[in-house]
Amino acid sequence: MSDKLKVVFMGTPDFSVPILENLIKNFDVKAVYSQPPKKSGRGQKVNKTPVHIAAEKHGIEVRTPKSLRNVEEQEKFKSIGADIAVVAAYGLILPIEILEAYKFGCVNVHASLLPRWRGAAPIQRAIEAGDKTSGVTIMQMDVGLDTGDMILKEEISIDEITTGEVLHDKLSASGSNLIITALNQIADGSAKFEKQDDSLANYAKKIEKSEAKINFDRDITEVANHIRAFTPFPGAFFEYKGERFKVLDFDVEINENQSVSSTVLQNKNDIWLTCQGGILRVKKIQKSGKRAMETSELLNGFKFIEGEKVNA
Repeated sequence: MSDKLKVVFMGTPDFSVPILENLIKNFDVKAVYSQPPKKSGRGQKVNKTPVHIAAEKHGIEVRTPKSLRNVEEQEKFKSIGADIAVVAAYGLILPIEILEAYKFGCVNVHASLLPRWRGAAPIQRAIEAGDKTSGVTIMQMDVGLDTGDMILKEEISIDEITTGEVLHDKLSASGSNLIITALNQIADGSAKFEKQDDSLANYAKKIEKSEAKINFDRDITEVANHIRAFTPFPGAFFEYKGERFKVLDFDVEINENQSVSSTVLQNKNDIWLTCQGGILRVKKIQKSGKRAMETSELLNGFKFIEGEKVNA
């Protein structure tokens, strides 16, 4: 019976696409909700979301309301007649009328081991904080911010080279499989619901582009975590002689005696920048307005003066 579960999917970015694709393979996806298309560029080209594009390839109806708070949209949602809604990085707040519209309510594929990180940016905040693990939680949604009962979890390790992009892809793949198991359990009545411990929760606030500037006065480990968390988006950067440089790949050298920060220490094949407690060796870089390149290639045409400060 579970293979005939009628599902509405609600999602927007690339993270959500594998989850939608797997739902389509296993259940009856009646409709998809996604953020409205946005116009960009000189020609004001209309850009549909990754989930919107994926759903249309399968011939599934896509709805893009700006809000679900009005009665008309709520009635449209109910009229689909699904058994459950699956939400994964949708981007709109769901009112109680939506949460209670279907027999099994709404479940969320959340990119964190709840209750560790609730909110908009759990992937980046986990790496930034130096967490050693992350994971996916399938959660029964309620009116709170990621506060609902947990159904299933899967843990993913974070090591010293894990970037935001790498963790994003691992969690997306994990979530696409875990949601199938969860829906089967919900449909056959075997699902177990666990309350969250609110005292363990942290708020993963939305990433602001202004946060991406690297603060070399922090400890070298914190600097490294910051860069990895913000790779590829929005891209951690420093400034030098009026130019902006994104750090795309790097090594660190721990030196507890290093106390001078933000200084160009060496500029031969790589750029070495001092931090508190160590040195950041920049191996791959992107100058604003230019393509990404090996740092040695950049140094053929742009010089960093040893002893000078960055972000000055």
